[in-house]
Amino acid sequence: MISIVGSIFSRGQAKFLALGDSYTIGESVDPDQRWPNQLAAKLKLPAPEIIATTGWRTDQLMKAIADADLKPEYALVSLLIGVNNQYQDKPIEIYEREFEELLQSAINLAKGKKKNVFVVSIPDYGYTPFGKAKQEKISAELDQYNAINKRIATRYGIRYFDITPISRKGLEDTALVATDGLHPSGTMYAQWVELIYTGLKK
Repeated sequence: MISIVGSIFSRGQAKFLALGDSYTIGESVDPDQRWPNQLAAKLKLPAPEIIATTGWRTDQLMKAIADADLKPEYALVSLLIGVNNQYQDKPIEIYEREFEELLQSAINLAKGKKKNVFVVSIPDYGYTPFGKAKQEKISAELDQYNAINKRIATRYGIRYFDITPISRKGLEDTALVATDGLHPSGTMYAQWVELIYTGLKK
């Protein structure tokens, strides 16, 4: 794949759009500690535009994108969604269909350029104080969700960043979990960003 870093972003005021849920809006961390904000700073981009809210499922993100009436003007678009589909026990077949539609929307918003879109895997909240009692069930289900979003991303030729192994360090390293005992800390997000930034340079 073509490197994004050093080409598109060397032009200056490129726009970055991050689509998702609590993990993208950075529940329980300061705005500058959200992973999209950390990534934008590392890429020397303006602050990202974020369409994400804690608790959103795929269908709610789809509606929010439609309501926002966005223009296809973004040099970089990220997609991370699905944990609330799993948490609310929604049919996984619905996730598969709606995730693909969301990915198509992301590509359209990136001016149709697949090389400017990337997908981030769903982190595993089973490795947090909140989820550890049901860790085995949560992990098994999220593995299924991530298999789906990775397969779809691969089929479309979209970059895919698997941050799930990083999230599974949350119980052994408490600094990686936010004070709410559920969401990632800015420290964990920084590790995601390093992985994503390195991948974008390749």
